[in-house]
Order: sequence, then C-alpha cells, then structure tokens
Amino acid sequence: MTYSILEKIGVVAAVILPLFNIPLITKIVQRRSSKDISLSWALGVWICFLFMLPSGLNTEDIVWKIFNIANITMFSVVVFFTVKYRKGDLGDR
Repeated sequence: MTYSILEKIGVVAAVILPLFNIPLITKIVQRRSSKDISLSWALGVWICFLFMLPSGLNTEDIVWKIFNIANITMFSVVVFFTVKYRKGDLGDR
C-alpha cells in the first residue's frame, strides 16, 4: 500500500496530537493532585473517545485508525492519573 504525502503528514499529526497530553499527565503526577481537572470533563471525553474507537478500528483510513488508537491510549493515562490523584470525594466543586 502506498500513501500520499498528505496521508503521511496526517499519520504524523495523528501520533503527535495525543502526545500533548504528556504535560498534563506530568503536572498531575508532580503535584500529586488533579483538583484543577474536572472529573466529569475527563470521564466525558474518555467515554466519547471510547465510543469512537470501534469506528477507528474498523476504518480503512490509516490516519483515523492511528489517531483513535493513540488518543484512547494517551487519554486513558490522563483519566487514570486524574482519578488516582483526586483527593477527597470524587465530585467536582
């Protein structure tokens, strides 16, 4: 299978974009707190990504497939650390 230059650029972007979650993860871990992150936002976004995953896995579009896999992986780490470092109750204030 050969890919056009636009598809190659798309694949690179699909991998890089989810990596922008790393500074957020680092901030949460260093501070050992996720109080400044809305739990409902994090879980809501993660659930939406989870619902999009079957489409990403079943598509022939390599950019969409790679983006979905990279995004659900990285954002799952965000949600994990958001929940892990949530102090007190799990509700947003």
